[in-house]
Amino acid sequence: MKGMLLALLMGAVSSTSALALDAPKGPVVLTVKGAITNTNAGDTAEFDLAMLEALAGRKATMETPWTDGKVTFEGPLLSALLEAVGSTGTLLSVKALNDYAAEVPAEDAKIATMLATRMDGRPMSVRDKGPLMVVYPFDQDPGLYNEKYFSRSVWQIKEIEVSK
Repeated sequence: MKGMLLALLMGAVSSTSALALDAPKGPVVLTVKGAITNTNAGDTAEFDLAMLEALAGRKATMETPWTDGKVTFEGPLLSALLEAVGSTGTLLSVKALNDYAAEVPAEDAKIATMLATRMDGRPMSVRDKGPLMVVYPFDQDPGLYNEKYFSRSVWQIKEIEVSK
């Protein structure tokens, strides 16, 4: 009986701790809030650049309407970020430093959409659309190269709010 109680208690402790994210060690570049279960700052999840770059990611060379010629973007997959925060929502409000916001369906994460942190190997500065930019897999699916996805391609991202 004691062994079973201990096993149940240990299971509860480890499942609870899995819901907490590590605290950022560097400057916070992204805050995720809303319908999420994994947090590290009250009811939000804060990420520094190293935390984001530790998530499963993608590197791809492509043309975009905002760059000259082909450039190489790299950064975490949107799906990896949503998994890390325990997203339970279906809609993302992606907000930029200048308060521009776009509604992005969470299902867009299924198509290898990334939050680019680097362009041509260098961290993206605010001047160059950083620190983060939603980049759709234009290299994999030319059908995404249209106004619908361009309008969702927010740059200078500071916050994502997940809603149901």
